[in-house]
Amino acid sequence: MKYLLLLIVILYSSFVCAQSITISEPLNLRSDVSYEVVGDLEGQVLLFRDQATSFKVTAFDQNMRQKWEKELELDKRQPKVIGLFADKSEFVLFYYFRYKSKTLIKAHKYNAGANLIDSVTLKDMGYLFYTPNFELLRSEDRTKVLLFHLERSEQINALSFDVQNMKLLWEKAIIPQDFSYYQDFRQILIDNNGDMHLVLERDNLRHKRDKHRFEIITYFGKNDELLRYEVPMIDRLTYDVVFDFDNRNQNLIGAGLYSEKNLGRADGYFYLSIPDRKPESFRFAAHVFDENFISTLLGKEEDKVNGGIPDVSVQEIVLRRDGGALIIAERNRLLERQIGGGSRSVYDGRFAIDYYYDELFILSVHPSGEPHWQTILHKKQYSQDDDGAYSSYFLFKTVANLHFIFNDEIKYENTVSEYVLQGTGAFERNSLLSTANLQLRLRFRDALQINSAEVIIPSERRNRLRLVRMKYE
Repeated sequence: MKYLLLLIVILYSSFVCAQSITISEPLNLRSDVSYEVVGDLEGQVLLFRDQATSFKVTAFDQNMRQKWEKELELDKRQPKVIGLFADKSEFVLFYYFRYKSKTLIKAHKYNAGANLIDSVTLKDMGYLFYTPNFELLRSEDRTKVLLFHLERSEQINALSFDVQNMKLLWEKAIIPQDFSYYQDFRQILIDNNGDMHLVLERDNLRHKRDKHRFEIITYFGKNDELLRYEVPMIDRLTYDVVFDFDNRNQNLIGAGLYSEKNLGRADGYFYLSIPDRKPESFRFAAHVFDENFISTLLGKEEDKVNGGIPDVSVQEIVLRRDGGALIIAERNRLLERQIGGGSRSVYDGRFAIDYYYDELFILSVHPSGEPHWQTILHKKQYSQDDDGAYSSYFLFKTVANLHFIFNDEIKYENTVSEYVLQGTGAFERNSLLSTANLQLRLRFRDALQINSAEVIIPSERRNRLRLVRMKYE
């Protein structure tokens, strides 16, 4: 193929020796609603493409040459894809469709050749006067899937599905008391048993901060058991938080940033560990940011009057084997501004949205909640009117290190860099490749790690999609 490019980038460092970069030929995206990298199934990379009226799978070999393309046959009544789930040899497609005024949820299982090998109707939802907005969650061991949607802004309908056996495990409707989805909902998780953990946030308001708390609702599907409990935030406000379930230690973990009074700035961070069956034995610890840390992070932007860290979000947490966690936060913000016209009227001139994705900082916390180390990884990313699609980073995980891979600048000719972070907090920054003359705009936020040494990164430029395989040698 004339578009196939293969180049080797050699890096001299103690963390990594080399990467090989393989780039596929371009695909035209003009008729695509969305696409998703399915994974590496039996030595071939599969790409799913939703084209509204048709659904296709494209396969690439190890050299990213296109091998074949196949259209998937779904039910004819306006099928809508919910999500995908893949392992090493098969993938499952979840979708819903209308049939005789009813809404049905279905799962199709395909082999690596995109041949249908099993099909199951998960649920007949009957007549609905609204279009459900389903979300799909995967368990850590990739054996269970949770589908849920909101009904009437007050009821959460969920079902758990075993993808290996193509079997519905349970379905449940939960109506929390005095529940406002947009104010109280925080997160839903599924563990390796297929059980659901619903996290609500109550009274996260300055004048109610003494009552601020998390409400957790856990549903154990096997026993049809519903467990409800609350965890106080102890006179603090939640600035941002992410929860995860630690399947190794059977704990629900919450880690994030808190504010003392002003929700516009984070004053410190906290760690919460809740035993799955003994929530009364939870551990909570909070630590204020010291002035040196804030000064190093913000540099010239430091506001000594207000203190704290503005414009930051918790992107994810990485669970440690010992029960502790790494909190990964990023400074990011968007600014909307008017261009031309001079008038403030929405009908005059046009508006532009600026996206800023800057420094990362990582906080390592022991299982007790006590601090271990903290590290700042500096970067500066700016873009306009692109929804930040090419900004932020991708976290590539190996046994020894974490690799934070990102675009140095958001432009057509760009350098791709990485921070390699060790378990001690030590890190090194490397330049991986230049995209000059390669016709690439890499979307790291949509990348997929396919094994311990390789990652597939979509590149979208001028309605042309390329897939880039990066392999650590």
